[in-house]
Amino acid sequence: MLDIYTLGEEVLREKAERISTFDNALAIFVDAMFETMEESDGIGLAAPQVGVPSRLFVVDTRKPGERMVFINPEIIETSQEQGAYEEGCLSIPGMYYDIVRPIKISVQAQDIKGKPFILHAEGMLARVIQHENDHLNGVLFIDRMEEAEREKLVASYNRRNKRRKKDN
Repeated sequence: MLDIYTLGEEVLREKAERISTFDNALAIFVDAMFETMEESDGIGLAAPQVGVPSRLFVVDTRKPGERMVFINPEIIETSQEQGAYEEGCLSIPGMYYDIVRPIKISVQAQDIKGKPFILHAEGMLARVIQHENDHLNGVLFIDRMEEAEREKLVASYNRRNKRRKKDN
């Protein structure tokens, strides 16, 4: 299992680099990402969250056909219609907030072998793709909150972690 980096780690705020080598090492890394995501009970995980500033994320919404790898993704279309839904993040454990995002998207990416594809997604899958894609640009879900709400959530997160460190 890989270590998940948490709020405050610099790599979470960096713009990730494109991947150009599609080899066995990449496949092993992707397997480790899926394992880490599943062990952490997540439905998406981006490479920067495990300390690797590369344009890659994995998704598994637990629905058939929705376990996927996105390499060098680009969201190429979003719907006008938006919806709010509670989001959390493995890099900000225990914190949740309703985030407004487009309900439908189209994403262009490459698979594990480097083959390009376009996917049209809606609902939970569209939301997870947008959330993970944000990570590749150094954006966290809390950045999509109003400033006062974000400050409250971050203060609560910091208090919780300070207590946790004290207990250990």
